Amino acid sequence: MYYHRQLETKIRETADEFACITLYGARQTGKSTMVRNLFPDCEYVTLDSSRERLLAADDPELFLDAHGTPLIIDEIQKAPALMESVKIRVDEAKLRSVESGSPIGLMYILTGSNTHEIREKASETLAGRTALIEVNSFSNCEKLKCEGNEFIPDVELLKRKQNRLIPRNRYKVFEEIFLGGMPEYWVSRPDRDTFFESYISTYIEKDVSRMINVGRLDDFRRFLRIVALRTSQQLDYTEIGNAVGIDARTAKSWISILEASGIIMILQPYASNLAKRIVKTPKLYFMDTGLCSYLCGWSDAGILEASSMAGAFFETYVVSEIVKSIRNAGKKVEYCLYYYRDRDQKEVDLIYVKDQTLYPIEIKKGIGKDKADKNFGILEQYKMPIATGLIIDTSDKVFPLNRNAYYCPVGMIGL
Repeated sequence: MYYHRQLETKIRETADEFACITLYGARQTGKSTMVRNLFPDCEYVTLDSSRERLLAADDPELFLDAHGTPLIIDEIQKAPALMESVKIRVDEAKLRSVESGSPIGLMYILTGSNTHEIREKASETLAGRTALIEVNSFSNCEKLKCEGNEFIPDVELLKRKQNRLIPRNRYKVFEEIFLGGMPEYWVSRPDRDTFFESYISTYIEKDVSRMINVGRLDDFRRFLRIVALRTSQQLDYTEIGNAVGIDARTAKSWISILEASGIIMILQPYASNLAKRIVKTPKLYFMDTGLCSYLCGWSDAGILEASSMAGAFFETYVVSEIVKSIRNAGKKVEYCLYYYRDRDQKEVDLIYVKDQTLYPIEIKKGIGKDKADKNFGILEQYKMPIATGLIIDTSDKVFPLNRNAYYCPVGMIGL
């Protein structure tokens, strides 16, 4: 069964503008399945095949001659020299297009799981020649098979959309948090422990082992769990390193691997020259709560909901859903999403920035927090317009807390 992805619209639009598209993201996020369904007439080849991989590495030109265009090349990071040949082919096609006055058309779709290597190589070799598109695991809208859009925290817009809301109580939300959004797991529902253990082993053996000393892979596995237990917290490399038994520099390097692999995202604080007391430490969030809950050892959604980490997981889920909605619209999260905390411990969970206006957002797993907006006023120091704020929780409709803030059901994200 194929689940349509919100990114499909962006990819189709991009295919009309670029001769090459590069899709990257964490493993098991459905990149190959999506492009094969979007472009059924394109030949598909995967470099997981040793025969194809050897030919691509030894003679990239012959490999491309053998397959022609349009062509989908999966796991492109396994033959990085191939990107240079793709570049040459695209440049030659552009020259012919200029001379003939005819459009180039889509030639190559590249996909891969090693986000770090693909972004680095594509940025160096295919700069200006390929569109880079990040793919995440299923959003809630995709799992429900309903039309999704970028989440914009505008109260009037949300009120107009809430007739599409499918209400869920807190247990249902935590059940979804527990399961996560990995497409293969969500669709096929294999044994959960077997699936995630295989996922972690594959990720470490195929991706991480190429970037760190093989003798430290057991340390990295322990490091993964330590980081999962700190989802939605501020990054403290020294503390994480001490918990694993590594130095802060190594912890920072390994965090960058998780981020580059699409496992986590780093949320930066909103800063200004006027804000002298702002804490400049970023926060980390896992992009798939199912993987995170497995790493933390939770065996049941109810146990997770009753745990001391329930708030952290709910916040992680909300942030990851907002991030997915922004990326699925083809936009950069780092241009519009931040958080606020100062040395007096005053915090705003999220700040969405649009058209020089600040939209404050607080995240609460419960309902009816009367003073949930208590820190929104701190943003006045930026001398920028401040929109009506949101308290995202498990309520069943968009309704006012007061004139400055509205409750917003978590299910409204991405509708």
